Amino acid sequence: MTGGGVRRRTVGAIAAVGFAVLGAAPAGAQESSPVVIDAQVETLCTPTEPGLAEVSGLAVDGDRIFAIGDSGADQTVWVLDRDCAVTGTLPVPVDSYDVEDLAVHDGGLWLSDTGDNDHRRETVALTSMDSGSGAGRLHRLTYPDTAQDAEALLIGVDGRPVIVSKTVFGESGIYVSDVPVDDLPSPGPTPLRRAGAIGVGPTDTPGGPLPTVGSSLVTGGAVSVDGRVVALRTYTDAYLFAAPDGDVVAALTESTPIRVPLPNEPQGEAIAFTDTGDLLTASESNGGALAPIRIVRGATDLVPMPDDEGASSVAIQVDVTSAVVVAAGVVVVLGGVLLLVRRRRG
Repeated sequence: MTGGGVRRRTVGAIAAVGFAVLGAAPAGAQESSPVVIDAQVETLCTPTEPGLAEVSGLAVDGDRIFAIGDSGADQTVWVLDRDCAVTGTLPVPVDSYDVEDLAVHDGGLWLSDTGDNDHRRETVALTSMDSGSGAGRLHRLTYPDTAQDAEALLIGVDGRPVIVSKTVFGESGIYVSDVPVDDLPSPGPTPLRRAGAIGVGPTDTPGGPLPTVGSSLVTGGAVSVDGRVVALRTYTDAYLFAAPDGDVVAALTESTPIRVPLPNEPQGEAIAFTDTGDLLTASESNGGALAPIRIVRGATDLVPMPDDEGASSVAIQVDVTSAVVVAAGVVVVLGGVLLLVRRRRG
């Protein structure tokens, strides 16, 4: 989400629409109810660099954490260590419109210049960057339908970029390039293909700039180093999807996600996997103090894989949890029926 007046206009517009439609399931979206796991979310470190007040994108390569702000603060990629100390900076090599996410692929950085709050851009773009020198190029992309505001970039092991739109009400579109990032022409444009849709939330996880509605807005994405776990986040929660064969689109459209609440982030927009499978999250400060970078340790281990020997035990735990929820619902319904019968008899 862009800063300043644009952010205020966008938030105001969202609030003006109203909250009556929050309970409606988005048509055509992924319908599997997520399994909720209350994993421990710890503070890794807290940045002190003022340029990180609006962290919108996060990526990890070894011991280096890359972070970037969004529109107005997206001309520099900050390089941090695991204590959030700045160890270097990389000037963005092209004039960006609104960078919203970061990804690492084959050692290179990819900037997702896909923000479009007003839905008026004819093209969006990815910017490739050398993570050492900062040299890079622009790669324009076009949507097959209408202009989209998007804050999540996913690059799987096959190198194909997947962009998930940020839709206020209804489904979030999943757009993919059939051209891998390493083969994208510069400056392009390269056409994107709509590959499906996904709906998440709403949830009751506290945090974010928009109560309830913010838990349905996709604000960031990441793919694990081995490509077998895909993550999307909202202002308040992370969703982890199994991708045993590395197919990002299939993971988003066919698998049942694991939901990990990320409570009390002021404006959570960034997410990234470490090499060891931990999940890092970061937030804009939303006018307050700089927000910490937080960590969910062993996040990839939370996702059962169909071809893993240990998947059956995880599946059993999930089934038990679901059974308890269903049983509780049945008890509530039966209790209501009995109460109604008693009232009628009286």
